[in-house]
Amino acid sequence: MKAQHYREMSPDEIESKLEELQRHLFDLRSQAVTEKLENSKAITNVRRDIARIKTILRENSKKLITENAENVEKKR
Repeated sequence: MKAQHYREMSPDEIESKLEELQRHLFDLRSQAVTEKLENSKAITNVRRDIARIKTILRENSKKLITENAENVEKKR
C-alpha cells in the first residue's frame, strides 16, 4: 500500500493496521519455516508496509511536538 493512503487514515486506524500487519508477518514467517510459503516476496512487502506505517507515526508525533512547542512559545 502507498504511504499516502496511510497518511489519510486516522491514528487509530493506522495503529490497528500496524497490529494486523505484524500478525500477518508472524504468520508468513511461520509459513516460511514450515516451507508452506508460496510467495517469498510477501515477507519483504509486509516488512516495508510496517516500516512505512512506523515512519508515518513518527512524522505525526514530531509534527504534534513541533506544534505544541510553537503554541508554548506564542503564549510567552
